[in-house]
Amino acid sequence: MPIKDVFLPLIGQPREPTLAAIEKCVAVAADLGARITGLALEEDIFVRPKAVLPDDLESAAEAGDVQQLLNAFNNAASRAGIRAQSRSGKVPADQVAVTLAEYARFSDLSLIPVKPHDSRTEAVIETFLFESGRPLLLCPEHLVSELRTDFENVMIAWDHSARAARAVGDALPILQAAASVRIVTVADDKTEAINRSGMDLVDHLREHGAYASFETVQAGGSSIGKVLGSWAQSQAIDAIVMGAYRHSRLNEIVWGGVTKTVIGQPPCWVMISH
Repeated sequence: MPIKDVFLPLIGQPREPTLAAIEKCVAVAADLGARITGLALEEDIFVRPKAVLPDDLESAAEAGDVQQLLNAFNNAASRAGIRAQSRSGKVPADQVAVTLAEYARFSDLSLIPVKPHDSRTEAVIETFLFESGRPLLLCPEHLVSELRTDFENVMIAWDHSARAARAVGDALPILQAAASVRIVTVADDKTEAINRSGMDLVDHLREHGAYASFETVQAGGSSIGKVLGSWAQSQAIDAIVMGAYRHSRLNEIVWGGVTKTVIGQPPCWVMISH
């Protein structure tokens, strides 16, 4: 199914990297030929009435941030000539992530700008993964000037899991349009089972008009997440396709894992599904 309707949560402060990421996400939606919806939510924080100027100034600044994010989105959409709609609202602070995830259910794909190692952004992404039922496309703000908006070189991080298979299915429109698709499994020993699984995926993708190759990469004592990131950067990969949380979510949060590593600092665009 083609990607026709995408969602962009407008979160955080209107810093220059965030505004540049909004512009880049809108450009990706335009390349996909999709409609894009931008939603900015202001935190509804109850403040007991009192004559304290700093609180008033902080509240006004937050409202101003929301408007700046909306302006950046609308201006980017106008420049891209894309069908777009923008929305705003006010919800309790602890409901922002859940509310955004609920809106994401009515889209084919959510695009999320990611600040490196930012706990709030990570919490939003985790909520999207478990509550939206839709795939995410992570945009690393620290690399935004280097990111392409068309994904010619795509890597599938293949670990043979059901979640990875789901991610491949979600990413089919992107894989079909790519010039190069490389299926990569991180494994120190290339067993017959690993090779068969990778080649079966190559065969499956060929039936959908996506022509891929399969290879293994050795971990060499490093974490799988770091190996995938380093390999993607060394091979000039435009986007990684991967499943989220192969192990239990609790284990990933406590001990770390591939998902946690990639969410913390995406090495390029990352399309991720759960």
